[in-house]
Amino acid sequence: MFGNWIKTSILMAGIVALFGVVGGAIGGQQGMLIALLLGGGMNLWAYWFSDKAVLKMYNARQVDESTSPYLYNMVGDLARRAGLPMPKVYIIDEDQPNAFATGRNPDHAAVAATSGIIRMLSERELRGVMAHELAHVKNRDILISTISATVAGAISSLAQFGMFFGGSRDGEDRPNPIVSIIVMLMAPIAGMLIQMAISRTREFGADRGGAEISGDPDALASALTKIDAYARGIPMHAAEAHPETAQMMIMNPLSGGGLRGLFSTHPATAERVAKLRAMRRA
Repeated sequence: MFGNWIKTSILMAGIVALFGVVGGAIGGQQGMLIALLLGGGMNLWAYWFSDKAVLKMYNARQVDESTSPYLYNMVGDLARRAGLPMPKVYIIDEDQPNAFATGRNPDHAAVAATSGIIRMLSERELRGVMAHELAHVKNRDILISTISATVAGAISSLAQFGMFFGGSRDGEDRPNPIVSIIVMLMAPIAGMLIQMAISRTREFGADRGGAEISGDPDALASALTKIDAYARGIPMHAAEAHPETAQMMIMNPLSGGGLRGLFSTHPATAERVAKLRAMRRA
């Protein structure tokens, strides 16, 4: 938990520093000051509202015991087993089987599952998946994960800032080469920051924690195998539009390589399944 706070602080400080450096390069002292204020404001917004922003990106709809008793009661039972407050529960109308958790702490957490994963998995397998997401909540992974998902948006704002202050060179219509380079580097910088902030080992920790919460390592192993087999052939449109959020999912939802590969933080499914099978044997 303490380590997550350190990484979150470093990430937020890095965003402010990046804004300041680029603002200074483009707009001098005034540009640096404005960029630093913008970066600080972005951090405050990310801390308080990034979870709502991510849920909105996926058009997630909140459900309760009356609208989705199957999922809601399942999450409630698992939350009690984990000793956690009841999180908000959301359904995403996407065919790809996937799920994620978000929020700034266990008292302000939410879990979301796609309609595809609810249809595809057995009750036992779905319990394993939702227990995995609650393990992220219990391990307090969700703050760094959710804030990281807003980094690309922050850097996109930085690019727009650069276009505004960079202008054209020598009063001509040609674009400022500094601005052009900054815009070109936006996606790699975003991917690099997410890779630094999100450890692949957190998925192993959530797998183990989820298996302990559900008491059924085999169920999660079976779910991961099934999700991996089907997710590759079913695109998730919201994730393709916002690849920076892919690291929040239980399985990488992105179909392509290239720049999208920069946002991949998931270990190999076979390795995750092997660890769960070994846990059951132990």
